[in-house]
Amino acid sequence: MKVLVIGGGAREHALCRSLSLDPDVTALHCAPGNAGIADVAELHQVDALDGAAVAGLARDLGADLVVVGPEAPLVAGVADAVRATGIPCFGPSREAARLEGSKAFAKDVMAAAGVPTARSYVCTTPEEIDEALDAFGAPYVVKDDGLAAGKGVVVTGDVEQARAHALSCERVVIEEYLDGPEVSLFAITDGTTVLPLTPAQDFKRAHDGDEGPNTGGMGAYSPLPWAEPKLVDEVMDTVLQPTVDELRRRGTPFSGLLYAGLALTGRGVRVIEFNARFGDPETQVVLARLRTPLARVLLNAANGTLDAEPPLTWRDEAAVTVVVAAEHYPAAPRTGDPVTGLDEVAELDAPHTYVLHAGTKRDGDHVVSAGGRVLSVTATGKDLAEARQRAYTAVGRIRLEGSHHRTDIAREAAGE
Repeated sequence: MKVLVIGGGAREHALCRSLSLDPDVTALHCAPGNAGIADVAELHQVDALDGAAVAGLARDLGADLVVVGPEAPLVAGVADAVRATGIPCFGPSREAARLEGSKAFAKDVMAAAGVPTARSYVCTTPEEIDEALDAFGAPYVVKDDGLAAGKGVVVTGDVEQARAHALSCERVVIEEYLDGPEVSLFAITDGTTVLPLTPAQDFKRAHDGDEGPNTGGMGAYSPLPWAEPKLVDEVMDTVLQPTVDELRRRGTPFSGLLYAGLALTGRGVRVIEFNARFGDPETQVVLARLRTPLARVLLNAANGTLDAEPPLTWRDEAAVTVVVAAEHYPAAPRTGDPVTGLDEVAELDAPHTYVLHAGTKRDGDHVVSAGGRVLSVTATGKDLAEARQRAYTAVGRIRLEGSHHRTDIAREAAGE
């Protein structure tokens, strides 16, 4: 099977790594990729938002499957353009991807499907914003209705900060604050059948102790030893299957990866948000534990034959990912700095520890930073404590001037 992955972040590196280990995959391509993905896939230059260009590349390569990784191409309809050529594509249509592309649309779908979520207001005027902020009180949760590259959500106790963010958005969703631990649960679906993956937890704040601004994610771990065994079944019954069924009922079936960000509140499970693709950095730890070969599952989802797929199987190992971020991330990350020590990580204890590239590029023979989240260091172990130890040992070998990372990823869950 020839597979083309679209994207160039750590999520796509994790996907490419898993696909490269799949015996069914005979050729692996990625566009545009990054410095790390180049080690496992052939890279091609393409505008990931140009559906015609992506479809043309897939046709020229003779791809049997295209996997669209990032949200922006999905919302732009790239998966539709690929499917129009007759090539199977893993990723929802433009209309179905509105589940991530518009917070207001997602709230409407959840209301129709009876999916539990936070109470909310959709606001377009200063008056509506003030009324919503007054209605809920602190802490304030303010979400840009559209895509904002992980920077569209502000959670704050400062009403002026909340109001300023709301006013900066063309349309905004203001909602009640949800207490309780957060969980990420992915599901692969063909629009009818839903196949859940294993839960993970990520860390959104930039600094230890959940301090600092929200980011795209500073680390993740799986499994969750504190989670109820029935959690996946409950989320399947109350969130994932009803959402897929509602989108199919509307004539816009969702085929691809459905991500549910969940809060386990005192009143039960509530949806914080939906994504229309694999989440980063949770993908890194979830795929590190997946035993089932990935390519066939994605192809069955793309072809509408997921009902023939048996339940996924998982390794008993735990996995931890720690993100190494550039100086001043997330506000104004510095780029162009050399990244060294990667060869030292490779010498540690592969395949238990490895680096997934996110914001990197090659500058001659050197790897340099090219984004805010530069690398994800992923490690597996017999338990979370061992995975943590391996991950942080590897992080200590990496040198990037001014970089920062959290030191408490999975610490509490590991009992440390």
